[in-house]
Amino acid sequence: MRAWLAALLLIALPVVAQPLPELKMLSEHAVDDMVGGNLSGLAMCNGTLWTVSDRDDGLIYRLDISAPVWKAESVAIKAPPAPESGLSFRLRSMAKASLLVRGGELDFEGITCDAAGNRYVVSEGYAAVLKMPVSGDPTWLKLPKALVVQAQGQGMLQKFNAIFEGIAINPAGDRLWLAAEREKRGLLVVAREQDKWACNGSCVIFSEDGKQTMPAQMGSRAVPRDFADLALYEGKLFTLERAAYQICRRDLETAKVERCWSFAADALVPEKRYSQEFGLAEALVIDKDGAWIGVDNNFGARADGEKRPIVWRFAAPKDGWSAQQ
Repeated sequence: MRAWLAALLLIALPVVAQPLPELKMLSEHAVDDMVGGNLSGLAMCNGTLWTVSDRDDGLIYRLDISAPVWKAESVAIKAPPAPESGLSFRLRSMAKASLLVRGGELDFEGITCDAAGNRYVVSEGYAAVLKMPVSGDPTWLKLPKALVVQAQGQGMLQKFNAIFEGIAINPAGDRLWLAAEREKRGLLVVAREQDKWACNGSCVIFSEDGKQTMPAQMGSRAVPRDFADLALYEGKLFTLERAAYQICRRDLETAKVERCWSFAADALVPEKRYSQEFGLAEALVIDKDGAWIGVDNNFGARADGEKRPIVWRFAAPKDGWSAQQ
């Protein structure tokens, strides 16, 4: 009887989530000379770190990381008119209006590259992807109309400034992942067939609604679940989850979470805190030695007075990015 009662009590007890392992910050780097500020994506392309700003439609940036304070070297681009992706007239009109209000009609929110060095930038304003080849002019990818249709059919891409927030491409340059930001958030994939892209069934591999709790340093508030960027590493998809201050490793085919790590402890020390009441991490690169995380501070100063965009370097977990729980 006692054994039976003990088992019943164990079943009745609430399950308490174990705290995530914390990543260790190794360094941080303020970034000078970004015209529009607002660092919103990072990519390591054949040894060179690139970034974009969601306020600069005509520039991407090569980062000079030779000194503690990094220099953003402007590279001019000329994007053709954005293609029709299936977003509503209302959302497209709001993107046009944002050019007058804040700058950045295209709203670049992520950058990635393939093994050949071609760079790809995702436009949140128009739910489109701009390819910048190693040589030649930028062109918009011919993404399938089903991409937006299927995403909206599952409740994603419904709100202005909550469209595509992250991008990753495989080394061969023929498989592309996109992250829908929030309310609902989700992950989508398309595959290239010659010069066109297709869903090969469903473009949507994951969608999720609901809220999550911010770290205690941010008041443990419940906020919508979000994605801020994607990174592809060793056959796994890594998601930057801004509100939760965490990075999660996910299965490439199903997007099922395999393991997560927090970066809140070192990112939210008092002197690094911003007065803005939401997460500001916007950019992610994963490599064998660690993670680069970029911060879009929206021109806001943090507690120590720093107003420039910031990139943090975190060490890889002690047991590596591929370790099981």
